[in-house]
Amino acid sequence: MAKAAYRGTMTNLPFGFSSQDPDDPDKGDSSQGRSEGGAGGPGDLPGFGFGGMPGPGGMPNFDIGQLGQMLTQLGQALSHSGSSGSGPVNYELAKQLAVQQLHNNQRTERPSQDQVKAIEDAVRLAELWLDATTSLPAGVRSVQTWSSVDWVEKTLPTWQRLCDPVAQRMSSAWLEALPEEAKQAAGPLLSMLGQMGGMTFGSQLGNGLAQLGGEVLTSTDVGLPLAPAGTAALLPANIERFIEGLDRPISEATVFLAAREAAHHRLFSHVPWLGQRLLATVEEYARGIHIDTSALEDLAGKVDPTNPSSMQELMGSGMLEPKTTPEQQVALNRLETLLALVEGWVDVVVADAVGDRLPGAGALGETVRRRRATGGPAEQTFATLIGLELRPRRMRDAANLWRLMTERHGVESRDRIWDHPDLLPDSSDLDEPLDFADRWGSGSADLDDPIAAIRRAEADEAAKSDDEGDDSPKRDEN
Repeated sequence: MAKAAYRGTMTNLPFGFSSQDPDDPDKGDSSQGRSEGGAGGPGDLPGFGFGGMPGPGGMPNFDIGQLGQMLTQLGQALSHSGSSGSGPVNYELAKQLAVQQLHNNQRTERPSQDQVKAIEDAVRLAELWLDATTSLPAGVRSVQTWSSVDWVEKTLPTWQRLCDPVAQRMSSAWLEALPEEAKQAAGPLLSMLGQMGGMTFGSQLGNGLAQLGGEVLTSTDVGLPLAPAGTAALLPANIERFIEGLDRPISEATVFLAAREAAHHRLFSHVPWLGQRLLATVEEYARGIHIDTSALEDLAGKVDPTNPSSMQELMGSGMLEPKTTPEQQVALNRLETLLALVEGWVDVVVADAVGDRLPGAGALGETVRRRRATGGPAEQTFATLIGLELRPRRMRDAANLWRLMTERHGVESRDRIWDHPDLLPDSSDLDEPLDFADRWGSGSADLDDPIAAIRRAEADEAAKSDDEGDDSPKRDEN
């Protein structure tokens, strides 16, 4: 999956820039931007190649105007690259591509005052209802109403933390594997490769953010705490599109999604290790990236320094594709399970909070589940970034486990499982939730203080090791 996702994004590099200033989209409408080489949808963007240039058979249909436009776009792309710093991803390019595409696709509706008030009221009401269904206190400190562009701009710092480890490792892995003679032959081309790599990752991320920005409903819609800590945010324009065909009032959907947003924030605010664990698992995956060195031996011969389009052909050829290792697969499985546990817990808590209060809660919940099964924002994001497809079956299994824990042990005991990462169910527990529930209920003392139970186990293990160490010299003396 990692190879397929990587190949799909690298073979169509969307470096299309319009002649208008991307920071001032009002200088031209979307149709003007597209006709002048502006960015539309991901499939509309021209590749970073030399379309229209003369081929082996001569110069049929060659237009010098196209050459001038291509050179202008190349100059703009390189100027963005030069101002983006030395990181592995050109985030300025990603942001500008995403914002421009959202403008072109008319996904930049500004929230009205009525929408702002409705969302604030919805979050306040949802918090009251959640108090009865979870022992974790409220985690929302501020409520905001975002447009799609707001979402891109305000979540980009978290995307940087998420993408940097993978992009950095991808950028360095093949350079490390390159034979020394090839490095010498390539010479200054290596710095160009690094610059192009940052632009490629930035372009890939920009396209992904544009697509997500037009679809996400809340700041936690992809299962990660993307917004600033304690900030709950909903996107009313996207919510209106979400409920098309459901025949439910917008007010119901807003309260339902506000409850999901508030539940996520309770978890991320009061389980301090959770967000860091998610990001650390991505970093663990990134550390295992390696490139097949045998595929790089003829790199110098495959890149023509006088023909920049050969760089695109190289990057789309599969030569620089990462190979998924067993260690990486373990990290991906761990990330998948953790995200499933988060989403399953939110499903159960929100269902208990709104089920008897919102007539359309069942239909809304089913729509959310169907959205996951057909490839919602979370699935698309992780498939694009790190080759992970979240399986809806795991989320359903996690919800079943949390439901069973609620029925067997109550809300407080269920929520204490989040006290320490060692207490969480693993993938095998999702397969056999009854066994996990039985183990959790086997010792009442551990239910009263699970952290103390972990510490006792650690102390017992340490004491056992000390005893074995003390016995060894005695046996030697005898």
